[in-house]
Amino acid sequence: MFRSLKERLLGWRQKAVEEPAADAVVGEKGRKIREGRLDEVLDDLEIALLEADVAHPVVQAILKDMREEIVGRRISRDIPFEEGIELALRHAVEKVLAAERIDFLEFVRKAPKPVVVMFVGVNGTGKTTVIAKIANLLQKNGLTVVIAAADTFRAGAIEQIEVHANRLGTKLIKHAAGADPAAVAFDAVEHAKARRRDVVLIDTAGRMQTNTNLMDQMKKIKRVANPHMVVFVGDALAGNDAVEQARTFYEAVGFDAAILSKIDADAKGGAALSIAYSVGKPILFVGTGQGYDDLQVFDPRWMVEKIFEET
Repeated sequence: MFRSLKERLLGWRQKAVEEPAADAVVGEKGRKIREGRLDEVLDDLEIALLEADVAHPVVQAILKDMREEIVGRRISRDIPFEEGIELALRHAVEKVLAAERIDFLEFVRKAPKPVVVMFVGVNGTGKTTVIAKIANLLQKNGLTVVIAAADTFRAGAIEQIEVHANRLGTKLIKHAAGADPAAVAFDAVEHAKARRRDVVLIDTAGRMQTNTNLMDQMKKIKRVANPHMVVFVGDALAGNDAVEQARTFYEAVGFDAAILSKIDADAKGGAALSIAYSVGKPILFVGTGQGYDDLQVFDPRWMVEKIFEET
């Protein structure tokens, strides 16, 4: 039945785009949705979400919310029951992903200058590459950028961000390895103010979320730099780990939005849904490759299709 469920989802792709799923579930007319029959469909939908790498607690919460919303309501007689439920799920998932969307470029253009954006995330998520992609995007849109190499715990990290800055022709503020990262962030902001630069992008160490001392250092960077936006960079392939990382960073430092890297590496989109649901913050972009232009504005409908696509 699971395979046929995915086939039905594919067959209803166009209808899901043209007709919002909410229209499939109606209040007064049509067939009443009874809990017993709904359970059969939700069991298959649970498998679909888990196979799309959605975190298990998030799957349970989404299905619970969906059950409460539609049990006892009626579904249009114009469509088969299962397909109406599937459309309703698409609508529910899209609603989670679309919550509190932020147009990043519009935000930067409207905010007082220099706009300070601080990036957080654990080792291996592609955070430094994401920062380079954001710098490239901003410069292509006529904005001037300063990058702060505030990951001073590894000399290699400074060298890595410096390579990107040189390739992009972006100003880099750096100190020696082992220096106070908050001081680097402060100097970058002051440089941007003095030179009337538009945006400061602060790279931070890829801290493991369980390291209390390093989390405290990140809090200090945030106090000193006073960023307009903090962005969590997560690995689209990390699954449940990405959710736990996001929660821990959110509780310790707080962040306003997220970017998912490595979405091109056979990721099914579950991390986006899991993070958006768990912390209630929007996804700004997804990384679709290693090139500087491989950064795609996050589109909830695109992600819904990715979550339910045939494999």
